[in-house]
Amino acid sequence: MKAQDMLVERINNLCKEKRLSYYMLSYRSTVPLTTLMHIVDKSTANPGIITICKLCDGFGITVKEFFDAPEFDGLEMTE
Repeated sequence: MKAQDMLVERINNLCKEKRLSYYMLSYRSTVPLTTLMHIVDKSTANPGIITICKLCDGFGITVKEFFDAPEFDGLEMTE
């Protein structure tokens, strides 16, 4: 699985876990909804760390908590 797929899977799983719509995550994180949608539909191949940090704020978790998840097990940066 590609890193981009893992990222989208993690965002979707956290949205389900925290019962957040993309709209609410966008509002809470101050990441524009269009930006979030581009990440989720994979038209943005490499979202910046600032965007990831803002999404983490929206979820109420740290960046470490975001990446310390089963979705990223076995991730190797070969891309």
